[in-house]
Amino acid sequence: MSLKFRGPGPVDVRLRVNGEEVTLHVEPHRTLLDVLRYELGLTGAKEGCGQGNCGACTVLLDGEAVYACLTLAIDCAGCEVRTVEGLAQGGMLHPVQSAFVGHDGYQCGYCTSGQVMSAVALLEHNPDPTREEVVRAMSGNLCRCGAYQGIVEAVLAAAGEGR
Repeated sequence: MSLKFRGPGPVDVRLRVNGEEVTLHVEPHRTLLDVLRYELGLTGAKEGCGQGNCGACTVLLDGEAVYACLTLAIDCAGCEVRTVEGLAQGGMLHPVQSAFVGHDGYQCGYCTSGQVMSAVALLEHNPDPTREEVVRAMSGNLCRCGAYQGIVEAVLAAAGEGR
């Protein structure tokens, strides 16, 4: 006779995603990235590595940039989650999104949503960063195409628009 461990079953998790209250019935092992993509259809955050090395899955959790691939959905109960889909308002791109377009802060686009979310987190905490602060803040996001110069310029430009 073999015994199988049966952990706790699905639990209800209430959180706010892009300003909207949601209640999800999720298994305790599910990541925030899985829930955003497969339960809510928010596919902007990407799974690049699944290990917290690339930053493609970056979202804001209570205003802080986090890797959604490493964050359990149940740990987000009662939290505010912002994804790239929640940035544009009234049909207008967020200033960081506009700056990425205007300064070629992307190439293939796979990492762009994570880059944008890290930049938003930086500028919300430090609206006037130095180039070195931008480089440091963006260091958790990899761009396999090498668009780093455009990314840094886009973040600095967005900071300038906010002044």
